Amino acid sequence: MLDDLKYIHEHDVIDTLGIAEKQWQQLSQTFQTNQAEVSVDNIVLAGMGGSALAGLVSQSWPGYQVPFELVRNYDVPAYVSPRTYFIASSYSGDTEETLSALAQAEAKGAKIAVISGGDKLAEIARQKGYPLALIPKVQQPRYAVLYDLKALVTLLVSAGLSDPARLTELEAVGPFLQQAVANWLPTVRTSSNPAKALALECIGKSVVVYAGPKLYPAAYKWKISFNENAKQVAWVGQYPEFNHNEFIGWSKQPVDKPYAVIELLSSFENERIQKRFEVSGRLLSGLWPNPHLVTVEGSSLIEQLLWAIAFGDFVTLYTALLNGLNPAPVDLVESFKKELA
Repeated sequence: MLDDLKYIHEHDVIDTLGIAEKQWQQLSQTFQTNQAEVSVDNIVLAGMGGSALAGLVSQSWPGYQVPFELVRNYDVPAYVSPRTYFIASSYSGDTEETLSALAQAEAKGAKIAVISGGDKLAEIARQKGYPLALIPKVQQPRYAVLYDLKALVTLLVSAGLSDPARLTELEAVGPFLQQAVANWLPTVRTSSNPAKALALECIGKSVVVYAGPKLYPAAYKWKISFNENAKQVAWVGQYPEFNHNEFIGWSKQPVDKPYAVIELLSSFENERIQKRFEVSGRLLSGLWPNPHLVTVEGSSLIEQLLWAIAFGDFVTLYTALLNGLNPAPVDLVESFKKELA
């Protein structure tokens, strides 16, 4: 089925596989933000769904020299103050949780910046003179993760909160990703295509994705992509916390475990994290589904993060096609927003 290009074209109506193939090009996007340097004690980024992913990635790379918190709800932390650098991120520009958090940050006198694709949030930024990174149009927010990450790093560098070399490092990942995705394209047959092969293992199962702290942002993106691309239930977990609770849960019930377990393995994780994967797999052998091990490629942490994200995109898009679905629409989310309104 996945080697039938006619079948793929019939179901992948807007060519999401083509979007995934070209996603590396987003790293060359430049943003004119008018962001000046700031002196702050902490950073808060408010965003939901795909618009929060860049903030999650940034906790792993490039990281922060001051406390950072990712807010995925209506309310900002009590400590937000004029010494806070607050970033409101919403691709649609109309995310009600993010707009609520922005209003609260404004009331507390925080230093504001905006990442958006337009509409209300972008208009607020223009009216009030906030630094604005305007994201180019894409089909769905989850397909703009690299745009968002480039915008976020641009803001942080311009604000004097990150090393300018990080922008150069991020842009340099593009050719590496372009070469990597060539192995996962629809024209590469299943027998030689690891993304297609892993998708076949996920059909009819709830997917659980595990990673250590370094790759957790990528694992969380896999979870989102299984939910939204494949319309399939998925969860995400993180080592070492896994060994303090969830580890025991796999040992007994339910006896019949209709799950696919995927582990993202990075050479940059703490050596004790790597040991935990090994020991956990041995102790749980026969008690849980044998994990599908994905040894992530890349010579730097940012290469490994973006390689893992890109590979997950292809795996979940192929899973959607195996489910007989168009990967792009999220009709239930749109219906929910209308009902909530």
